[in-house]
Amino acid sequence: MSYPPPRYFADHGAASAAYRPVGTQPDLTIGVKSRVGYLATGATTGEQFGLYRWDMAAIPNGPGAHFHRTISESFFILEGTVSLYDGERWLAATPGDFLYVPPGGVHAFSNDSGAPASMLVLFAPGAPREAYFEELAEIVSSGRQLTRQEWTELYARHDQFDAM
Repeated sequence: MSYPPPRYFADHGAASAAYRPVGTQPDLTIGVKSRVGYLATGATTGEQFGLYRWDMAAIPNGPGAHFHRTISESFFILEGTVSLYDGERWLAATPGDFLYVPPGGVHAFSNDSGAPASMLVLFAPGAPREAYFEELAEIVSSGRQLTRQEWTELYARHDQFDAM
C-alpha cells in the first residue's frame, strides 16, 4: 500500500484548518431522539469523508439493519452504551469501542440502554449524508407517514438498502 496521489501542489502549506469548539450547538435535531453535529461533511473535506457526532436520548432509536453500496461506515462510542449490529449479532458497545463496516456490510445501531449515549459516525468517502439526516428530521417533525415504497425510495436516494 502506498500514499494516494498528491492533492495539494503549492510549495508551502496553507492555513486551512477548520475548528469546532466543544460547546457548538448540534446542527440538526431529529425529533426528541437524536442530535447530530456535522463535524466534517463530504463538502468540507473534498468528499474524502464525513464525520458526525450522534447524541441519542434515553429512548430506543436507530435504523433497522441495512447496508450501503458506495460508502463504509464506522462507529466510535463516546458515552453510554450503544447497541451495534455487525451483521451477525448485536453488541453492547461502550466508550472506546469501535466498529468498521465496509461497503455492503450489514449493520444497525440503537440506544436501548435507557440512558443517553453518544458516538462518532464516520462515512468514507464523504457522501452527502446531511440531506438524508435532514429528510429524516423533516419527516419526524411534520408527522408525515411514508408508505413502505416511499421509505424504499428515500433510502435508495441516499445509498441505504434494507437488509431484511
